Amino acid sequence: MASNSGQTISIWMATADVPAHSPLAENTHTDVCIVGAGIAGMTTAYLLAREGKSVIVLDDGRIGGGMTERTTAHLFNAIDDRYFEIERMHGGKGARLAAQSHTAAIDRIEAIVAEEGIDCDFERLDGYLFVPPSHELNGESNGDSKADSTDVLERELKAAHRAGLTDVEQIKRAPIDSFDTGMCLRFPRQAQFHPLKYLSGLSRGIERQGGRIYTGTHASIMEGGAKARVETSNGFLVTADAIVIATNTPINDLITIHTKQAPYTTYVIGARIPRGSVTKALYWDTLDSYHYVRVQAGDHYDMLLVGGEDHKSGQADDGDQRHVNLEGWARERFPMIEGIELRWSGQVMEPVDGIAFIGRNPGDPQNVYIATGDSGMGMTHGTIAGILITDLIMKRECPWTALYDPARKTLRASLEYAKENLNVAAQYEDYLTGGDVESAEEIAQGEGAIIRRGMSKLAVYRDEQGTLHERSAVCPHLGCIVSWNSLEKTWNCPCHGSSFDRYGRVINGPANSELKGVKD
Repeated sequence: MASNSGQTISIWMATADVPAHSPLAENTHTDVCIVGAGIAGMTTAYLLAREGKSVIVLDDGRIGGGMTERTTAHLFNAIDDRYFEIERMHGGKGARLAAQSHTAAIDRIEAIVAEEGIDCDFERLDGYLFVPPSHELNGESNGDSKADSTDVLERELKAAHRAGLTDVEQIKRAPIDSFDTGMCLRFPRQAQFHPLKYLSGLSRGIERQGGRIYTGTHASIMEGGAKARVETSNGFLVTADAIVIATNTPINDLITIHTKQAPYTTYVIGARIPRGSVTKALYWDTLDSYHYVRVQAGDHYDMLLVGGEDHKSGQADDGDQRHVNLEGWARERFPMIEGIELRWSGQVMEPVDGIAFIGRNPGDPQNVYIATGDSGMGMTHGTIAGILITDLIMKRECPWTALYDPARKTLRASLEYAKENLNVAAQYEDYLTGGDVESAEEIAQGEGAIIRRGMSKLAVYRDEQGTLHERSAVCPHLGCIVSWNSLEKTWNCPCHGSSFDRYGRVINGPANSELKGVKD
């Protein structure tokens, strides 16, 4: 399956046929217009359609064609920022609501799978959180570090129990025969599924209930208010009573939300293993960034999915090495690996306080809603978004509203907020530096590089036929200088995570337009 989110192919893209839809070709009206056909947008559309609302979904790619197709599809309520941290920043009530909402999201996915008869490999299983040896955390032994001891597990066990997850337990090791994880926490009744098969099932449910889905349709202008409207790049107009922006990161915001979350690129390998050789479960360690592991069954063998090696998006171009690192980590622990079948990457949005931003968009009229800040838990956060935004539009009380409110201020996260925004500010120094290469002659076929030409910086790609394609290197969002991603063959913004294909066309926000052309 071809991708508009990058060059690499995930296991989901390789094993699913997503229904095709036509672009919007007329002006129209609907109760709710949803921009983004990933899990957040499609879940919102499905639940609203079930409530009797007319819905339209717009996406400039295909269904699931953004970051949903690049997940490893863990469905879990074991918060990856840890419950003791959520409790510190949001209080005991916030931690309980986080546990309730993620648990409810898994339950809702399971119910939809059953009600719609969706064949998407949904399966309940346990999750295991373990602590790696100290030398992996710090490069050397450091017995005094709390991060490399079972202390983190003890703290998390108590916090999880206080959050209402009383069935979480500490056990001696995870059920992996090939290596001893040591003491770990078992989170029961987690789950996994095939996200693109699930979205395909949601699309059928949406359309059965009268919803309309248009792909290949770029939303260029979104305005709320009494006459809410979404204008597409091909000149058609959707008027609506409400608008939902479900585009991984909001493309209708210039600044507000983007100062409260940071984009991180994460890497995944799919390793072929004999069927049944690794116990099906979700596995996570406590590294920063952590490793995450699960098994996807195949017809003749299983695929071990191993992810990690995260970094700030646009601030490293060593994807091949990060995949090598993942393979080394995996082979040491899973010697039954027969070969690496797939390698891919994706982007996660890390909110400064560990909780997604779901609800009314700050600074916009009351009928504009957003869903972002997946924090590495995109499948459950996206489902929470569908449930919460549906409640808001239907004017129902939802106990999660305040916790996920995009306008919230979390003072205990102020240090993280300052650190991330100082990192963004530092990226503007790229205006003062030279290019990656001195001239275009140094750029190989199929590669890109930043070149300085006078006072300007250009993003230059040489295609496989040797033709050069030049665009401005200035991100149209807030003016950072993009960088080349040689793994995905994309241009990535190091400030807020915007992504553009090799020819400069926007494929991920917050930018909502292409890199500008270069004047002769």
